[in-house]
Amino acid sequence: MDGVLRNRDGVLERLLHVEEEPVTVRAWVSGGAVRFRGEAAGEDVAAGGIERMRFALGVDHDLRPFQREFHRDRLLGPVIRRQPWLRPRRRAAPFEAFAWAVTEQLIDVERAFGIQRALVGRHGPRSVCGRLRDVPSSAAVARLSPAQVDACGLAPKRSIALIRAAREIASGRADLDRHEPTWERLRTVRNIGAWTLECLAFLGQGRDDQLPAGDLAFVKLVGRAAGLGRRATEEVVRRGGADPPA
Repeated sequence: MDGVLRNRDGVLERLLHVEEEPVTVRAWVSGGAVRFRGEAAGEDVAAGGIERMRFALGVDHDLRPFQREFHRDRLLGPVIRRQPWLRPRRRAAPFEAFAWAVTEQLIDVERAFGIQRALVGRHGPRSVCGRLRDVPSSAAVARLSPAQVDACGLAPKRSIALIRAAREIASGRADLDRHEPTWERLRTVRNIGAWTLECLAFLGQGRDDQLPAGDLAFVKLVGRAAGLGRRATEEVVRRGGADPPA
């Protein structure tokens, strides 16, 4: 819905950048397996693009320990038994997960998709053929003015937060390969809180131990599933529905 992933006759197609070099990656199902092909100027870049696409689609995500533990769970068990192949979809790059989380703060999803499409359309790099666009990099966002981001539909205070965080990341002061130290540094940026950083961790860095517990969908679901008669708190969501000890 952000305009970067295309589906053409069952083939997923995406422009990515590895070390600033473009790579077009395609993925499709054949013979009961997911196949990938990367097209780039060099083999290393093509391989890097395929690795990112594999991460985004979750094909290497081993959920067997989770499935064994929750196979008979009242809520999760039926889904696990019916659809054991299900995997969480993630983002192909950590900064993409972070930036999109900022655009999704406290607004409805359709509006967030519109902001994302505008950022991609106005500031994302284009493929040689002109059909595909990628999410703008942290360096590209760091060079933007708040007014340019505002024009894509993001609230002014979140435009400033996104640009400030992008500058931290582009400069290397916040290294997205170093998880906890980077979360702590980004948390110092005003309007960057736990939910945004947990989205970065889970969707962009592959951290299964991190969950955006303040997400409206989760607090409603856990509150209903636990029979609380109300929305759950973030702490209760993190505990899986159990009330905290007195």
